Amino acid sequence: MSHTPPPAKQTPNEAFDRLLTVLNTLRIECPWDRKQTMESLRHLTIEELYELTDAILEKDYQEIKKELGDIIMHLVFYAKIAEEENQFNITDVLNAVCDKLISRHPHIYGDTQVKDDEEVKQNWESIKLQEGNKSVLQGVPQSLPALVKAYRIQDKVRGVGFDWEDKVEVWNKVEEELAEFKAEFDLKNNNVNQEKAEGEFGDLLFSLINYARHLGINPENALEKTNKKFIKRFTYLEEKAAENGLVLKDMSLEEMDVYWNEAKSLK
Repeated sequence: MSHTPPPAKQTPNEAFDRLLTVLNTLRIECPWDRKQTMESLRHLTIEELYELTDAILEKDYQEIKKELGDIIMHLVFYAKIAEEENQFNITDVLNAVCDKLISRHPHIYGDTQVKDDEEVKQNWESIKLQEGNKSVLQGVPQSLPALVKAYRIQDKVRGVGFDWEDKVEVWNKVEEELAEFKAEFDLKNNNVNQEKAEGEFGDLLFSLINYARHLGINPENALEKTNKKFIKRFTYLEEKAAENGLVLKDMSLEEMDVYWNEAKSLK
């Protein structure tokens, strides 16, 4: 196998053109690439996006570079398939996003004045409505995970001024929702209206996500960091138990806590 190596010094345009050339060649000559459709690539693209977010949380820049390359390749691949179907090509895609960015930044490419990033977001949402969107929530994908979707919904409506002004009020809402959630339980008699409890729990999560947003915390990132921390500590517990010939299901919680606390003390 042989291929032409990239020049020692290369412009972004030259590198992008090289990607187009490689992908065009693969689309013609490789049986796997030739077989792909937008539908077959969809789940692979989602996987690549999650791999990128993992690398970002780990601050692994070499992995970020790799995953960015994979995602760019996928985007070019979609455009190539669309071109074959006489729908659009990669040039149309790039020009469309440039036109959108120029249109939605009138404070840069026009005479609009803004004082901060919040006004930029408000202008962005207003312009989208002028472009034909019927709702500011129209751009929130239905298939987003619920936690991410809640954050995006709240961020979107903030762009048109529908938001609490004081985070103290937001915390009061959290406490209100917590009380309503607890009210659905009769702990003494262990009676629970499952449907109502689920609804109140959803309200509680939504309000907590809202409070996190007001604190500048991305709840998805925060939860994923906690997931990773838990996995690391539990894996340590498993390894230590195995080293001592112990089986987790036969251990008491107090015995497991010894290893868990050891794991917590490690950085």
